[in-house]
Amino acid sequence: MKVLVLGGDGFCGWPTSLHLSAKGHEVKIVDNLSRRYIDTILEVDSLTPITPIGTRLATWETVSGNTITFENMDIAHEYDSLVRLLREFKPDAIVHFAEQRAAPYSMKNPKAKRYTVDNNVNGTHNLLCALVESKVDAHVAHLGTMGVYGYGWSGSAPIPEGYLPVKVQTPEGELTREILHPANPGSVYHMTKTLDQLMFAFYAKNDGVRVTDLHQGIVWGTQTPETIQDERLINRFDYDGDYGTVLNRFLMQAAYGHPLTVHGTGGQTRAFIHIRDTVKCIELALDNPPQNGEKPAIFNQVTETFRVRDLAKLIGDMTHSEVMYMDNPRNEAEENELIVENAQFLSLGLEPTTLSAGLLEEIQDIASKYKLRADRTKIIATSKWRS
Repeated sequence: MKVLVLGGDGFCGWPTSLHLSAKGHEVKIVDNLSRRYIDTILEVDSLTPITPIGTRLATWETVSGNTITFENMDIAHEYDSLVRLLREFKPDAIVHFAEQRAAPYSMKNPKAKRYTVDNNVNGTHNLLCALVESKVDAHVAHLGTMGVYGYGWSGSAPIPEGYLPVKVQTPEGELTREILHPANPGSVYHMTKTLDQLMFAFYAKNDGVRVTDLHQGIVWGTQTPETIQDERLINRFDYDGDYGTVLNRFLMQAAYGHPLTVHGTGGQTRAFIHIRDTVKCIELALDNPPQNGEKPAIFNQVTETFRVRDLAKLIGDMTHSEVMYMDNPRNEAEENELIVENAQFLSLGLEPTTLSAGLLEEIQDIASKYKLRADRTKIIATSKWRS
């Protein structure tokens, strides 16, 4: 299979590119390297050392014997180049990671908000429009987020995989319909993902574009079987207040001897998935594409849920770390339930990596090993949802 990985230099895109290459697919990465530039803006580096893209690709060829090609392109603004690439490469599948992925960064200031919308929405629409213009029938696997649903789905009702059956009373009687699950984004980043799913629905209905939208939880873990083969292939580990996930921040803080910073009551429940399971889910999605004319397939790409305070206790007990409660910079409920359906990936053969099985490896091999690269001034989250 010929696979185009948009955003293939990023946290999820890089290990996915290597995984697909290792499986024998012909992989081309398209990336404008913006995530590296954002590190410059934020004046913070990945806890793990990230080599230049050329070094990464050359190392992979040496280690595996497989070649991954690369094109530096901004799909949000280089539409004609994107159409040309589709016509020349003729991909069978496109994995779409080319979006600014951090909720805190998307709320940092007006410039970051506008950049997130400009990059994410334009990029997704340019891709869909270019597929139609180029007449390339490629299956699009897009990395969405559980955050499109928000965290206000109350009680014990599980969040379905994308679609919700509804009944509408009319003068003629009761109508039954299936709709996209109501969106409730909690940040500008999450808002762009809700717009993505509307664009996917339209282009699937109007032009027969085949789309799988993967509503993913918080990704944890750093290494995959491919990235662990050479340190020059190592994946990102973001720990700062803008790009570091709650789990990464806790792990780095524990390794550094800093208290684990819990925002608010810590009663926020979040969904999680290991990066090894992420790349496997992408592979499963590519192996099971929807047919032309079908509505977008939507998978909840999660394996576990935890309350933030319970996660802090788990890591605190393992590392003998203190927990520090701080004001919550986000505009969100202090407590929420989260029950998520994820039967589709499990039925396709996914065998999840659990937090209890993988945390010790992450603490020893990543957080502790590279802790001296951390910048203590970047630990605290400073981006606020309210002015």
